[in-house]
Amino acid sequence: MVLAAEFAWLVTRGSWRASDAAFRLLPGALMLLATRGALTGASWPWIALPLLASFPVHLLDLRRR
Repeated sequence: MVLAAEFAWLVTRGSWRASDAAFRLLPGALMLLATRGALTGASWPWIALPLLASFPVHLLDLRRR
């Protein structure tokens, strides 16, 4: 919910393009998903997959900048 509010704020008030805001927030959202899995006792693939996916998205964001 907080990430959705931050996305909306960045796009409307921060005058960012939606794609820029999404690429900047997506790695953090994936890491939060992995953290939630770890805290709720999910099996290791459900923790590793979002963490693994966050890295290439982060690299794409850095390349776009």
